Amino acid sequence: MDHKQALAGVRVIEVCNVAAGPYCGMLLADMGADVIKIEHPEGGDTLRAWPPLSEGYSENFASLNRNKRSVTLNLKDPADAELARRLIDEADVLLENNRPGVMDRLGLGYEALSARNPRLVYCSISAYGQTGPRSQEGGFDLTIQAMSGIMSVTGEPGGAPVKCGVPLADFTAGLYAATSITAALRVAERSGRGTHLDVAMLGVTLGIAALQTSEYFGSGKDPQKLGSAHPRNAPYQAFRCRDGYFGMAAGNNALWRSVCEIVGHPELAEDPRYATTPLRARNQAELREFLEAIFETRDGDHWLQQFRGRGVPCAPINSYSEVLADPQVEHMEWVRPLELPNGVRTRTFGAPVRVGGAATPIRMRPPGLGEHTDEILGALRDARKEPA
Repeated sequence: MDHKQALAGVRVIEVCNVAAGPYCGMLLADMGADVIKIEHPEGGDTLRAWPPLSEGYSENFASLNRNKRSVTLNLKDPADAELARRLIDEADVLLENNRPGVMDRLGLGYEALSARNPRLVYCSISAYGQTGPRSQEGGFDLTIQAMSGIMSVTGEPGGAPVKCGVPLADFTAGLYAATSITAALRVAERSGRGTHLDVAMLGVTLGIAALQTSEYFGSGKDPQKLGSAHPRNAPYQAFRCRDGYFGMAAGNNALWRSVCEIVGHPELAEDPRYATTPLRARNQAELREFLEAIFETRDGDHWLQQFRGRGVPCAPINSYSEVLADPQVEHMEWVRPLELPNGVRTRTFGAPVRVGGAATPIRMRPPGLGEHTDEILGALRDARKEPA
């Protein structure tokens, strides 16, 4: 088997919109699954309308829908819903990110579909879960970041609430869903029985906050926002220098001693305020003030060169244009050429995991709306027309 196509032969039906579900579907498609995206005939996935538009085609949509095929069905129409059920009869996975209850009302809920296809792995992504007091509440990445506590620890001390600039609740849900689906497929292969996976954006966002939740469980105190600093480690943050900022993380005593030598103050390593990692974290405000007074005498490139020379982890505060042009990104072949359905040639960030030393190829460009409807549904429609 081609390890880059580990899910070859697995068919996934995606009934999803915008980010969390489509991202999950793309991860499965990158691993070789045949992902068929069901979209409404009038406009399809709402992400298709998001700018930037390259001659009418959304680059945002393209970034989450490579390696997929698209069919159009109006699932509120009984005939189209029946076509969807027949398509799902032959599928291994059904992926949906609608509000709980919507799929049941369409006749496409787990109970109905698993009765027809017992081995079906059915994955539902929602804001709060399929059951419970908040299950009928809608949610977007912003509201989940607010609800989950993420915004309470993001930003500068005393500042207004700040969300993470990357929609981490959406994409974390997609990651959890993809890993759960691959595990459930193994069980279904052995047992012949699928299952219903309930992936809640609130739950997965709390799941990646293990250090924050354990801090609360262990101390009884809420974690606080510290800007770029770390509650238990220092120096470990963004530092101001003459021409801006850079990040540096001296995460242990050996690295701290190297920092002391680089800034010309080896005696700091013996200072009782900074002798251990917990002590440095406790006194990090005055430590930052001391170090920044030195860092502001030179440009960031100077300090980065010094720290790299001694093996101290450090980095510039990059923009996306800067990081995408970095030689390491080029070496890993993460940025891939991509042709859109309208013929426009662009670039996209591909699968970041290299398999067997090679980048994962893009097998198919993102689809036009309903591009594969006749190819996929033609036989089903013909069979429906045949007399009994």
